[in-house]
This record gives sequence, C-alpha cells and structure tokens, in this order.
Amino acid sequence: MRTKNERKNKSLARKLRVRHKIKGNSEHCRLCIYRSNRYIYGQIIDNSNGRTIIGISSKYTESNENDKKGKIDLSYRTGLLLAQKAKAKKIDSVVFDRSGFKYHGRVKAFAEGARKAGLKF
Repeated sequence: MRTKNERKNKSLARKLRVRHKIKGNSEHCRLCIYRSNRYIYGQIIDNSNGRTIIGISSKYTESNENDKKGKIDLSYRTGLLLAQKAKAKKIDSVVFDRSGFKYHGRVKAFAEGARKAGLKF
C-alpha cells in the first residue's frame, strides 16, 4: 500500500508532465482547471505576465429547478459561463490544461461547455 506522500508525488508528477507540454502565451492563454470531490474550478491564466485573467467556480453557478442535476451538468454550465466571461474580455482561444486529471466526466463536460460557448482550444 502506498503512503499519502507517494500518492501526492505521483499526482504532482502527472500535473507537471501535462504542464510541461502545454505553454500558454499572450495570444493563447492557458485554461487551467481543478476538480475537487464537490466542485470544479476554472481559471484563464496569462503565462507571460503570470496573472489570472478570469476565474470561476461551480459554487457560484446558478442552478435552475428545471435543469438536470448532477456534477457533470454543473461542470458543463460552469464551462459555458467561463467562456462567456472570456468572450466579454475578448479572449477567443486558449490552451487547455487539465492539471493531470483524465479527460473524462466532469473535466470533459467543462471543456465541452467552454467550446459550445465559442472558446477555441
């Protein structure tokens, strides 16, 4: 059985391996996500200046009673809102940084929501 530190080091290695392959610049900012057990977070980061331009969390995404419930639908709507905010700040294309998470489930739904609203990866 692996210890907590060994698991943490493996996840950090995955995250850094993905980050090394993806480099954002002033033309293409980096869309970085973080998935916790309860929420999903997204940030658009300008690597050349080291600044976060836009940040969003599923904590603050409004849910309607008529909409489907669940984390995947909430992630999709959060991606839509992030892309709408990016369009308002005239950001059209980004580089997707999945932070070592598999492109599956909530991560995929977030990316599809952002693409649906017009953000190009």
